[in-house]
Amino acid sequence: MFGGRPALTPTMEIEIWSDVVCPWCYIGKTRLDRAIAAYPGEVTLRWRAFQLDPGSTSQGRPVVEALADKFGGAQRAGEIFAATTATAAEDGLHLHFDQALAANTFDAHRLIWLAGQHGVQAEVVDALHAAHFTGGLDIGSRAVLTTIAAEHGLDAAGFLDSEGGVAEVAADLQEAAELEVTSVPTFVINGRYAVSGAQPTEVFSQVLAEVDRLATTQV
Repeated sequence: MFGGRPALTPTMEIEIWSDVVCPWCYIGKTRLDRAIAAYPGEVTLRWRAFQLDPGSTSQGRPVVEALADKFGGAQRAGEIFAATTATAAEDGLHLHFDQALAANTFDAHRLIWLAGQHGVQAEVVDALHAAHFTGGLDIGSRAVLTTIAAEHGLDAAGFLDSEGGVAEVAADLQEAAELEVTSVPTFVINGRYAVSGAQPTEVFSQVLAEVDRLATTQV
């Protein structure tokens, strides 16, 4: 091609390893969304399951209490939550750690998988993050998950009572272990390039442009 920029790659595929109780996954998704909005090419997203705490249970226990030991006490945990809340606010997100409830996210990941089969995965991921961090809802509760599903045109009651999505989520968790994904969010672009953490929007934009450049120059 002469006199212009090489053609954009047909579709850029991004797999996102994340957990819906991870604040940095929520922040990272928001920043990536902005980068994608400014990117002139086509991008498809696929969420992959990861559990920060597979042993967590949904018993209405406040996150602040549940994570106090992990962060070295309630005071230190409060400082970390305050700093994270301030960062999220800069991206337009409102996190209420004082209301958030600890939850096992396996069923939430099953719902995310189901949403992917119906083209509303990104919307359901956003809703789950908001329910946990802003709404103070127990996203390990099947009643809560069923309500969120219905808001996005999904009938999840029977699905969650079945084995639907169980094998797929388990396979994601196993693959994450095999790939040595130890922290989230982790973004894998076109199956080749990995970006870890909630990078600034400008960084995501640079990565998208560079991956596109590499793909088009290798054609």
